[in-house]
Amino acid sequence: MKGTTLRLIGMLDSPYVRRVAISLKVMALPFEHQSLSVFRNFDAFAKINPIVKAPTLVTDDGSVLLDSTLILEYLERLAAPEQRLTPLDLADHIRSQRAIGLALAACEKTVQIVYEFNLRPAEKQHQAWVDRVKGQLSAAYDLLEAEFADVESWRLGSRPLQADITTAVAWRFTQDALPQFVLAASYPALSALSRRAEALPEFIALSPD
Repeated sequence: MKGTTLRLIGMLDSPYVRRVAISLKVMALPFEHQSLSVFRNFDAFAKINPIVKAPTLVTDDGSVLLDSTLILEYLERLAAPEQRLTPLDLADHIRSQRAIGLALAACEKTVQIVYEFNLRPAEKQHQAWVDRVKGQLSAAYDLLEAEFADVESWRLGSRPLQADITTAVAWRFTQDALPQFVLAASYPALSALSRRAEALPEFIALSPD
């Protein structure tokens, strides 16, 4: 959509911010990225979005949107039909949504473990809960591995769609944060997907590093 100015707020080390940023690039939607941390830049972030939630998207009319999935739903309405990332066919849409849901669950469980180890004092950590979350994280990646086991390129066609983008972003996030809990060698299909995705210019331009 020509003339639209979008502003994406948040750090690219967040998988939720990164999936939106990469999607914007792939959909050829121009945007400005403002790299604010919800921790280090809390006050500056709060001036844009008092809830201080990343990602935040500021639209061309000044509306403030939050939650990566809801932001992406909005962006689908802005993008040209040939640039959209959600398949129209119902069966393909179900397959796409299943993969995206699993990838987002993996992101959520990774964040929970990282916060438990990095923000909670060691004497207050609850091992039974940590073990449960680790099990959920492994289950999400086991199911995602099965989803991508027969994929040589992209999940639903000749170009990456949202299922590929979100899965690849989730995998990179977990591998950067918790490689000891999700061994790459145990997930060859996801590792291969990640290599293909991270070689794309949109992924390279929006690296979490």
